Parts: sequence; structure tokens; C-alpha cells
Amino acid sequence: MSLEPSRTAQLRAEVAAMPDWLRRPVGNARDISTVQRIVKQRQIHTICEEGRCPNRSECYANKTATFLLMGPVCTRACAFCQVDKKQAPKPLDPEEPQKVAESVRLLGLRYVVLTSVARDDLADGGAGWFVKTIEAVRSLNPQTQVEVLTPDFWGGTSREFSTVELQRQRIETVVRAKPACFNHNVETVRRLQNPVRRGAKYDRSLEVLRRVKELDASIPTKSGLMLGHGETEAEILETLRDLREVGCDRVTLGQYMRPSLDHLPVRKYWTPQEFDRLGEFARELGFSQVRSAPLVRSSYHAGEGEDKATN
Repeated sequence: MSLEPSRTAQLRAEVAAMPDWLRRPVGNARDISTVQRIVKQRQIHTICEEGRCPNRSECYANKTATFLLMGPVCTRACAFCQVDKKQAPKPLDPEEPQKVAESVRLLGLRYVVLTSVARDDLADGGAGWFVKTIEAVRSLNPQTQVEVLTPDFWGGTSREFSTVELQRQRIETVVRAKPACFNHNVETVRRLQNPVRRGAKYDRSLEVLRRVKELDASIPTKSGLMLGHGETEAEILETLRDLREVGCDRVTLGQYMRPSLDHLPVRKYWTPQEFDRLGEFARELGFSQVRSAPLVRSSYHAGEGEDKATN
């Protein structure tokens, strides 16, 4: 009886089977190494590196980066995500907001996205930490715009407030800081939430986006989906309609790529033509900014206005 191929060989075979449109040059090594050196020296993190984003060189060259706040360890265990969740999160680094602000200044970034792991262990879910970092970045970099990509701020207990009310308070904390855009990803269609986003709920995520608009309609909201988990086109269209129903202004659609054999397998590689068609449908629904292409990620071209280029 023949032995099963090694996990390494299996992963290599999957990489080899990826379609050509998902292969792109690494980019300018200088842009990547400069950012890596600065964040390493300050012991901070970017989702660009932690998530091995294929667009990081391009974004760095365009003076955009996405910082990962509150450490590299998540309290959730989403089955698609590369971020570590195998150990307990560490205490917050009290100098992190200032370190991020200094990195933004050194890199000359014009547009910054602040995201985070889920920190269900914190009393406010990390909402106050987003605000501290926004304030630090603005203090040193008054011309830099700051977008947030937040978790759902669910979790925690209180004798005074329900979990729903706690979530609303945390969202309001961030909204009061007036980010340039408030992003929260639904990640996938309703049917696939449980296997893909462990600990998250579709309607809960829609509520985040709805609540932001209710608190301050002037703040653009954004969400994103990763395609390739087995969703149908009809389900994607339904999700886009649901996002518009809660006033979501911007949307990103990209291809899920399996980080390792411990993550969910790719069920389908959507073609560039299919992404174009989905992007056109999103525009017809009224989204003011649409990024729809295989290599698009949540923060791809985040600081740019709408245009026809979605690749």
C-alpha cells in the first residue's frame, strides 16, 4: 500500500495548481525590507506581513500600510486566517500607539489602516486602543488619513449592560474618533459563516456597519468578502444587497488562498472575468468604491477614490 504524500508535498501541489492570474511578482524588495526593518525594530506588527498579503510591495510603494494592533495572537479561531491563535494573547504594549505613529512618520505614509486581532479578553474589546492609536498617528502625522478595520466588538460580560449594548458602546467609542473609513468584513456569505468565521455571526457583522451609519452617516463604511469557500454567485449577490441595505458604501471582493493545510481548502478559483462581473453588479447597487479582483484584499488601494481599475 502506498504512503500518503507528505503535507509539504501536498501544499506544494496545491500551489502549483493555482491559476496563473494568482501569480504575481514579489515586487520591489527595497520597499518590503524598509517596512519590515522599521516594524521589527519597534516590535509592532502589520497584517501585510502577518497575513503575507500578495499586494504588500505595491501598497508600501503607494505609501499605504495596514498595522495590526494589540499583538499577533487572536482570541478567535477563524478557519481561513493566517494570524496566530494557538496561545493566549499577551498584555497590551503601552507604547504601541506611539510606535505605530513613529513608523507612519518614518515611512511617510499618506493613508494608514489600523486593524487588530479579536481581543475578546479585553474589557472594551480593544475599542479604546483603536482610539489611542488614531490619536497618536494624527498627532505626529496630521496629514495622514486613518481608516479602521475592526473586529465585531462582541464578547465580554457586564452586570450593567447586555452584550448587545456593550457592542454598541465599543462601536461608538471608535466612531467618535472620526476615522476616514470604518471597515468591518463579513468575509463570506450567510450560509458559510459558521465553518469560515468561528465565533462570528453574519447579522452581528451587518449590525456593526448599520450602527456606524446610525451614529455618524458622514463616515464611509466598508466591508469585504473572500471568494472560494463554496459560495454561489446568487449568495454573493445576496450579500452585496444586504450590505447596501445597512448603508455600506464600499466593498472589496478577493480570492481566498489557503495559507496552510491546517486551513480550509479552496473550493473554487473565481476567474478575473467573474470578479469583473461581480464588481459591476456591486456598482449597479450603488457602492461608491468597488475593488473586485482575485488579488484584492481589504485594504487594497484603500486611500484611493473610485476608478475603473480593480486589478
